[in-house]
Amino acid sequence: MAESAGDPASAAPERLAAELTVAVRHVVRRMRSAAPDTGLTASQRSALARLAEAPATTAALARAELVKPQSMRLTVGALEAQGLVARSPDPSDGRQSLMSVTDQGRAVLAEMRAAKNDWLAAAIADELDEGERDRLADAVRLLERLVRK
Repeated sequence: MAESAGDPASAAPERLAAELTVAVRHVVRRMRSAAPDTGLTASQRSALARLAEAPATTAALARAELVKPQSMRLTVGALEAQGLVARSPDPSDGRQSLMSVTDQGRAVLAEMRAAKNDWLAAAIADELDEGERDRLADAVRLLERLVRK
């Protein structure tokens, strides 16, 4: 007999973790497909988004993105060639450069984020009734609590 959402076994942490992992993967994939084609790779999009939070050296960005510095130099170089990021001297260490997002880079990020948000908002409005939207809002708060701990 299949377990229903009300069964205690369906709320087991291991099962919830596995189901949530699959669901998040599907949401991310669907949101990615809703974004306009910018020609950016996943690593370029990720680096651009991280740099929008705060300027960083290529080495710091590589550490944050869990990639080798050589790989990040290629990623950042491609973003710089497209005018999405700019290099400036690091005020605390003149031997290094800080990478930051340009106005054009911010516009690309805003366009991607707006398209993803528009798709998700439309899906929520079209597919979920008021009670389901309330439950989803509760789930979002719970997820935020989990990841902020």
